[in-house]
Amino acid sequence: MKLLADVGMTLNYILDASADKFADRPAIGMAMETPMSYATMRHRVLLVAERLLHDGVEKGDRVAILAENSEKWGIAYLAIVRIGAVAVPILPEMPEGDVHHILSEMRVKVLFTSSRQLEKIEEARQPFAEKLVTLDDYQGRAEAMPIVTYADYLREARELHAEDAPLVFPEVGEDDLAAILYTSGSSGYSKAVMLTHKNLTANAYAASGLMKISPDWTFLSILTMAHAYEFTCGFVLPLLNGCRIVYAGKAPTPAILQRICRHEKPQVIFAVPLVMEKIYKKRVRPSIEQSGVLSFCCRYRLGRALIYRRICARLLEFFGGRLQLMGIGGAALNPEVEQFLAEARFPYLIGYGLTEGAPLLAGGPFGDQSITVGSTGKPMPGVEIRIANANANGIGEIQAAGPNIMAGYHGNPEATAQVLSPGGWLSTGDLGRFDDAGNLCVRGRLKNVIVLSNGENVYIEPIEHKINAFPWVAESLVLESAGKLEAWVYPDYEQIDEQTAGQSPGERHQRMAQLMEELRQRINEQVAPSSRLSRILERREPFVKTATHKIKRYLYDPNAANL
Repeated sequence: MKLLADVGMTLNYILDASADKFADRPAIGMAMETPMSYATMRHRVLLVAERLLHDGVEKGDRVAILAENSEKWGIAYLAIVRIGAVAVPILPEMPEGDVHHILSEMRVKVLFTSSRQLEKIEEARQPFAEKLVTLDDYQGRAEAMPIVTYADYLREARELHAEDAPLVFPEVGEDDLAAILYTSGSSGYSKAVMLTHKNLTANAYAASGLMKISPDWTFLSILTMAHAYEFTCGFVLPLLNGCRIVYAGKAPTPAILQRICRHEKPQVIFAVPLVMEKIYKKRVRPSIEQSGVLSFCCRYRLGRALIYRRICARLLEFFGGRLQLMGIGGAALNPEVEQFLAEARFPYLIGYGLTEGAPLLAGGPFGDQSITVGSTGKPMPGVEIRIANANANGIGEIQAAGPNIMAGYHGNPEATAQVLSPGGWLSTGDLGRFDDAGNLCVRGRLKNVIVLSNGENVYIEPIEHKINAFPWVAESLVLESAGKLEAWVYPDYEQIDEQTAGQSPGERHQRMAQLMEELRQRINEQVAPSSRLSRILERREPFVKTATHKIKRYLYDPNAANL
């Protein structure tokens, strides 16, 4: 296959360069299956790209992907951007109404989907796309749209292609749009973020400089590729370095994760805080608290260090024994969990960013001894960060500028103007400060600061972290009600059931009330008077969350809609 070279910092250039350099090396595949090589991957990308052109997709047209992670997802995305079209990745967990809104607004030419997602659109009376391609080869039907399986799509592409004919695609530049991503924000309705090729590649190159990465490494992907965090760090970054990408294929429960890691032995995993927080609360802390000797030793720094490092060795074995980096981002990590990871010398990095930054703004570098616990490390290479309107403690809004900052919100110039200054500075809506070593310390969302009637500012995320540290608490939300603070708590009912086994419903209810009041008193002992809770309420079902497991506060806070 002859290929016309692309220009500039494009995703096409990264694929071509890696396929030339690492042609026979394993590139991508499902866990515990034989991966395809870089050369094979590029070959299929080009075939699908040519087929898209044959189907009438032109440069600038939009093509959506609504499916679970797989090597075919990555091939579809790279084929879309190869011809200068714009990828519209849709989070698989998005509800039907949101999916319909996105597809109606984007007017896509082709939709790559899967059998699990097809039910969201198959009964729609309006055609959301001119053609549906099922990445899992599901042979279903949709009322208004023709369906073709990926296998047939690829086969027909081969039949259409003349083997010796040069592949001529539209020229794609670094400033051309690569993707439109709909955020799944915690503070309101989704916005359509426009990211260029340069936004994504610049961020991947910057991330590549945070630590030395070997082509021999395996990246295990457990987060959705439709999110900027996993796409840049878990897809573009390993491709850039000639690494192998393995997809879990299923929700990463501890048992599934352990089985996959035992087989694949990954060097890198990117995760949201919930993954490590669950492991800490379910495995680490109980093993210490259930042993009088270990609990006693952990009261002292030397004893704690020895015990934590032994636990760390077991954790590393859980992840396959070769883990070099656990990248943690997408939400704030509980301070108690991070303190354990730091003292245990677990190989982790905290990253900070948002979709509008493609996504990383700060993190690492790995091995920097000046990175303090509770910070996100230094600004990413090439990214400038400043603190706007700082108070006496140096806390203000985090603003960022750099080649990774979005082009704007699609079809929403007013919202774009609210967050992007003429000078290219992005207002993140997050509060933070720099410490003496130059680390960025994020203090929460600007909209989540509660101003009490006496004028005091209360940062609610630290209170929630303290609540969530209790073993029987699954998640919590702190809100203002009638000028006072209160918390909603969704308990870990498995633990509650263990504690109340054999009790009557009345006794169980009394025990829950007792736990809630004990929790309130314990929390109030740990916080400033202005941050004390007036009451704690039991919530009987989980909170609705974003793709990175942040609670969608605006659904529960009556004041959030007005912020």
